[in-house]
Amino acid sequence: MHSRQQLSNAGLATLLAALAMLGPFSIDTYLPAFPNIQSSLAATSLEVQQTLTAYMLSFAFMTLWHGALSDAFGRRNVILAALAIFAVASFGCASVHSIHYLWGFRILQGVSAGAGMVVGRAMIRDLYAGAPAERLLSMVTMIFSIAPAIAPILGGWIVGFMSWRAIFLLLFLYTILLWLACFKFLPESLPKEKRQEFSMEFLWLSYRKVFKSPLFHLKAGTVAFNFAGMFLYVSAAPVFITQHLKLAADQFGWQFIPSVAGIFLGALAANRLAGKLSVWKQVSIGFCFLIGASVFNVTFHFFSAPVLLWSVTPLFFYTFGMSLVAPGATLLVLDLFPTIRGIVASCQSATLTLLGAVIAGVVAPALDHSALSLALGQLVCALIAAALWYSGRAYWRSKTAQKQNAWETVG
Repeated sequence: MHSRQQLSNAGLATLLAALAMLGPFSIDTYLPAFPNIQSSLAATSLEVQQTLTAYMLSFAFMTLWHGALSDAFGRRNVILAALAIFAVASFGCASVHSIHYLWGFRILQGVSAGAGMVVGRAMIRDLYAGAPAERLLSMVTMIFSIAPAIAPILGGWIVGFMSWRAIFLLLFLYTILLWLACFKFLPESLPKEKRQEFSMEFLWLSYRKVFKSPLFHLKAGTVAFNFAGMFLYVSAAPVFITQHLKLAADQFGWQFIPSVAGIFLGALAANRLAGKLSVWKQVSIGFCFLIGASVFNVTFHFFSAPVLLWSVTPLFFYTFGMSLVAPGATLLVLDLFPTIRGIVASCQSATLTLLGAVIAGVVAPALDHSALSLALGQLVCALIAAALWYSGRAYWRSKTAQKQNAWETVG
């Protein structure tokens, strides 16, 4: 590992988590400002909603390239370049006077925000394997989970006391400080002799290899649909909070704090269980929480109108299960193709984010008319994720048995 200044595991986890926080800060912080943006820019509510969709689509597209670029040019260089672009985009968002320009700068934010998350995941797998990698990944998740908790609350405060533009100026300042920290402390985990060539032929063959793998789709799909069940509520938060729960714009914490507490405590549990339980058992426990919480959510809202405590409590248990599932499943995805981990991390992130864009742009607007429909949407996401995971396990066992039989035949 080549670095400008040696970092402890906790220090590296903190820096990688701070990079990953750009994503939730870019989404959750400005959700409470939707009505203000609509009024200020003379836009419709749908046009403001599409600033989120534009961000998610560009984020999903560019995550396909962050890993490939880092495989060729180094992890650290890609992160520093992406942070510089994100800073410019954030300042642009704060300066716009048209919803169309806001779409443009949100797209620019989207193409740069995912680098830290994608490349950081590859860096962890560059440096660690097995239980230590799972522990570090869960530690990053624990620290990262602070962002979704404080982002909407911070956004609500800013909207209450200042202009919505101050949200993007705060993002600009955060990014500048993060760039300086990465320049000084972030290690380079991929030495030059291990880098891959950046050629269209190599990239085509690599992406083709990943996307033709059934195991990739099954395992990456597991993480993506679990995330989709949570992101459905994030996307619908402006409606869920203000219309269904009858709360004000500065009270988004009632939804986000339970969700993030579940993420944090689930990641803590995953950290403690790493190396003590097999990945299969840990993921199965996680699905018990995911599906149990979703079933309770549907049942409650089938018989009752939304009520603050009972409507948000299932989100805690859902995200707890999600954090139990994610570290092990993510590492299994990265281990499918060890020589092109950056590209694999990109493909996984693109799958997750593209599904998130569909959730934000299509599913959430279609389901946010009632709390019951949102709960049903979350249950469907959890059931699809479970079906993908157990199908992947069956497929892996089948392939393993075939290889063993082939070796015995040769022998």
